[in-house]
This record gives sequence, structure tokens and C-alpha cells, in this order.
Amino acid sequence: MSILMRAPEECASWEWELDDFAPPGLDSALMTAARMSELLRGHNLLEPHSLEWMWVVYGVGGIGVTTRLSVMGRLNEAELAQRIQRSQPSGFPDARVGAISVSGRGMWLDAEGEERRESDLLVLTVSPDELHLSAEVAVFHDIWGHFNFKGVPHPDIQERNAPRLAAALQALDALLGATAEPGDPTYFGHAEGYGIEMPDVIDGRGPDLTDRL
Repeated sequence: MSILMRAPEECASWEWELDDFAPPGLDSALMTAARMSELLRGHNLLEPHSLEWMWVVYGVGGIGVTTRLSVMGRLNEAELAQRIQRSQPSGFPDARVGAISVSGRGMWLDAEGEERRESDLLVLTVSPDELHLSAEVAVFHDIWGHFNFKGVPHPDIQERNAPRLAAALQALDALLGATAEPGDPTYFGHAEGYGIEMPDVIDGRGPDLTDRL
């Protein structure tokens, strides 16, 4: 059972433009997802259990069909390519795979240092666009920031978890040969460097964000 509140939008995200890493297309996206998820798995932040994407037709957009594939741990890109091909909607022969989200469980540390597991602690997304390859990592929980969603400081939790996320993001930079750029800010936060930007502080407290949880 989860003991963490999860925001409906990301608290922070990081994006990589990967035109120099691999050519665009589905094969490259699956290779990128496999290598990135394996690195994140090594940091105990993402144990993949599913891939999900919408089917799109270029020039038209989404067709209202979403596919979710269950996976076990490491991603086998060759096997995934075959499974994706077999799952194409029969009524849309021109449909292509949209952005692929890799979900799973990750480990975080509570204030006493006890290891806990949480679904979607981190979500990895890769884009198989035929013109441009990119990837994103997003986080949705308050354990990475200076304050919890109620605005109460929680230094023991932040200090146990934020450095792990930062180390993984820097390792992804090295793997991909590109530096992560911060994603768009949301109501729940914004990336700054390899962490979450410090919000406005009033009387030692951050903003109470629970009205949108």
C-alpha cells in the first residue's frame, strides 16, 4: 500500500535531445528505453513492469487507441519490437507508436532510512518520432524536494533521496552524451539542475499544494 501522495502533474522533469545519440525511429527509441531503464534500475529507481503508448497517424494525430504491455525487469528491445508490431490496431495499418512511457516500482528511503517501494516513483518516456529522438524522466512525489506537499520541511527525507536522483540523472547524461534540460514547470514544482527548485518560503514553510492532490 502506498504511503506517499502523488501529484497529478510532475514535480520536476528532465529532457534529453538525442539526435547525436541515435537516429530517430522506433528501434532507436526502444534501444534508448532499454539502456536508460537499465541504468535507472541499477540506481533502484525504476524496475520496469509496463510500457504504454498511444497509436498515432502522422498528419492526423491520435486515433484513441492505447496499448499497455507488461514486462518483467530488464527490457529486451528485440522482443519488444516484435510484440509492438503484433499489437498494432488492425483497423489502422498506417498507425505508428507514439511516446512510450516506461513505468514500474522504485525504492525510496523514509526519515528513518528504511527502504520502501513505490509504483511510478519515476517515469521514463522516450519518443520514437521518425524525425527526432528524445527522452524524458519525470518525478511526481514530494520526497525529492525541500518540503512535503503540505509545505512542511522534511530534511531527513530530502537528504536521503534527492542525491540518489541527482546521481542517476548525471549518469544518464554520461550514458546519452547529452546534458538534461529542465522540463516545463507545473503547479507542483520545477527542475533546477539535478534537483527540484526551492519554492518561495514563508515563515520556514513552503507552499501548501494539497488543494490539487
